[in-house]
Amino acid sequence: MSGRELATDDDLRGLLQRCGRIAVLGIKTEAQAAQPAFSVPRYLQRAGYVVVPVPVYYPEVTRILGEPVYRALRDIPGGVDLVNVFRRPGDIGPHVEDIIASGAKAAWFQLGIRNDEAAERLLAAGLDVVQDRCILVEHERLLG
Repeated sequence: MSGRELATDDDLRGLLQRCGRIAVLGIKTEAQAAQPAFSVPRYLQRAGYVVVPVPVYYPEVTRILGEPVYRALRDIPGGVDLVNVFRRPGDIGPHVEDIIASGAKAAWFQLGIRNDEAAERLLAAGLDVVQDRCILVEHERLLG
């Protein structure tokens, strides 16, 4: 039950079409609206996805993009289809077990983010993985 590393247009398109609910690990707040970790999830929400914010910082924030904030992926009621990761490559490792526990079928590491060790652990747990690609760019290109 090993996952696959997705890279082809068909694989990416299929993943984006299968997903309805996307947790964004490392999301920023409206106060950082110009940063990709906010503007990308806002795009996804406007494209019709349910975005579930999981910030790493901002302990005082309870809502982002109008949605309730969760502090751990495993605490999201009803689970998610995909975890979109906005963390530095070296900071992903501690989140792997939580990503697996979320019940997500896939993890997407944003452009510039590649962690082969974390990806291998996720793949071994049965999740599909996308590394070093911007979900906004790929969505616009493949489904826009």
